[in-house]
Order: sequence, then C-alpha cells, then structure tokens
Amino acid sequence: MPQTRFIGDPIAVAFDQPPLFAKQPSCPARLTWREVSFEIVANLQEWRDYGRRGRMANNMRPENLKKAAKRGSWGVGRYYFRVQVGNGRIFDIYYDRAPKGQAERLGSWYLYQEILPDDEM
Repeated sequence: MPQTRFIGDPIAVAFDQPPLFAKQPSCPARLTWREVSFEIVANLQEWRDYGRRGRMANNMRPENLKKAAKRGSWGVGRYYFRVQVGNGRIFDIYYDRAPKGQAERLGSWYLYQEILPDDEM
C-alpha cells in the first residue's frame, strides 16, 4: 500500500469539456490548489462512494438504502479520481455531491491526499 499525505483542502477544477451532468463529473483537466494550477496528465484510477454520512445515514428505509448505495441519491456520494499532474505528483481528488446550502447546490471539489513516491517513505 502506498504511503500518503492527507491534505483535505478545497480545490477549483476546470474541464476541457464540461460534464454532461454536473453531479456526475468526469475527471477534470486541471486543478488549482492554494493558488497553484496543475495540469492533469493522467487519470490513473476512479471510483465512487455512495455511502451516506452524518444525518443522511439514518434517513432511509433499509430496502431503499441498498439501492442508494449502488447508484447514489440526490446530494449523497463522492466521485474520486487518482490523478497524475504535470510535475509527476500523484493526488487523490474527489467531488462531494452534498450541497452546502441554497447558494451552493452543486457540491464541491477537494484534494484528499497526495500519494508519496517510494523514496519519501
């Protein structure tokens, strides 16, 4: 298992071609973290997590919870991408589908962690 460094910061992303559905994004082409832009040169891996967190974890009947865990439900879930940027660094980023209120209904992007090279272990 690779060594990682947790970051957990919000980021801005840009797409060469915007996703067809805002709440089901594809891998972005660029990310900006702490005012530094990174070109994404490779999408190494992607996965989804439709687990319900916090107050959302207990607001659904068990039979519906199984369905939602497979395909998600409105405002619940995360889309993860392991990406390599132009300088060779590897990051795990994710899109959190949860709205942050009336003004921010589309969710947010985060830089979850950096995958460290073997020589930094």
